Amino acid sequence: MIVLKSYIKQKNLIIDASLEKMIQNSQSSPPLVKAMGYSLMAGGKRIRPVLCLAACEAVGGLLEDALTAACALEMIHTYSLIHDDLPAMDDDELRRGKATCHIAFDEATAILAGDALLTLAFEVLSSVPHTDENQAAQWLRVIQLICRAAGFQGMVQGQMLDIASEGRNLSADELKNMHRLKTGALIEASLACGALLGGADQRQKDLLNSYARKIGLAFQVADDILNVEGNPELMGKSTGTDRLREKSTYPSVLGIQASRQFAEKLVQESLQALETFDKQADPLRGIAKYIIERNR
Repeated sequence: MIVLKSYIKQKNLIIDASLEKMIQNSQSSPPLVKAMGYSLMAGGKRIRPVLCLAACEAVGGLLEDALTAACALEMIHTYSLIHDDLPAMDDDELRRGKATCHIAFDEATAILAGDALLTLAFEVLSSVPHTDENQAAQWLRVIQLICRAAGFQGMVQGQMLDIASEGRNLSADELKNMHRLKTGALIEASLACGALLGGADQRQKDLLNSYARKIGLAFQVADDILNVEGNPELMGKSTGTDRLREKSTYPSVLGIQASRQFAEKLVQESLQALETFDKQADPLRGIAKYIIERNR
């Protein structure tokens, strides 16, 4: 069994080096690049790019096959955090243990930094050299998967539902749908892109999609619990904010204990989806367990 901490650290070093290079190569004004790098290189768990790489390796692919997609996914995730933190959205002042982008710079710069990271993600995705038509079609499919997950059919719609739900009591089904869009969609795309670029067959793709749906929801349930019980110093962001904003969360709908049991059930179901995979999928197994055991 792999040592997950070492695996994630190793992958993060590779991801960070690639992200640094991509930011330095972008044609933007220095203040904007500084704001982009401030948020992009602020640390974080890098769960989405690591999942992309782990899925690729789980089906027999090489890390290099999916590294560009992994970096693009992290850019998109970071853009979403910058925008979510804005006064017009969640109005947060702390992210990853640092002042949020609009506090460290200003609101206009933060908006533009988010926009720039989003567009840079698709620039790097569309700049991958192709050796034949099949590879070109494969990368076009990756771009389509990420576009759908990040846009109005996925993450952006989920954020809109989240804002609209403040002060309302959502049902468990409404909450599940909102979180599947807001958090789960990009996690599902991370696994799907890694599997595609690693050469997965259809059965492997289906099983990894099932895994992704379960851990995507488990990740959000765990986040909801941490917002109630987490240590702000360890998490690098404020806690108790969901209650202050009158958001519907799993603890508010199900209660803390039932939410914890639900997250554990989701993780067990995600592991069942990996039963036919060999030890190359051990990182995915470890990440599933980490999601509900983490403290940040």
